[in-house]
Amino acid sequence: MKNIVIAVDDTKGSEKALAVGSQVCACIRPENIVLVYVEKFEGRSLMTEMLGDAEMSALRDVLRGSDYQEALDKKAQAFLGHYRKSLEEKGLTGIRTVIKTGHPAEEILNAVREENAEMIVIGSRGKRTPHLFMGSVSREVVDRAEVPVLLVK
Repeated sequence: MKNIVIAVDDTKGSEKALAVGSQVCACIRPENIVLVYVEKFEGRSLMTEMLGDAEMSALRDVLRGSDYQEALDKKAQAFLGHYRKSLEEKGLTGIRTVIKTGHPAEEILNAVREENAEMIVIGSRGKRTPHLFMGSVSREVVDRAEVPVLLVK
């Protein structure tokens, strides 16, 4: 495998996914490891799951260059820097970072296609109820991916 995408965010599931992903990458030694972070629009009344592509695109356009977007970008860069450093400390190279904005599962799958990735590593929420062991993003990625997915619980 030459290209592996590791989907990360600010959850404990991402920390676990990165830990397992780094072990896998240490064995496989891919040419490229792409850390993908999808920025989430937050707010009490903002239900991004209900926004279509057109609405999401319009929202991205409105936020471009705003203080809010700068704050989202800064947060994304901080997490990506942390995860990148962790991989580099394990001797891994060829690490790139990608920041996406939109529906997380959709943007992760877009990144996989754009990067010609051959595998996805993603964390799960880890609910206690067995039938809910995957979060909605990880479930959608697993269901729709055209490449192998390593789901880390």
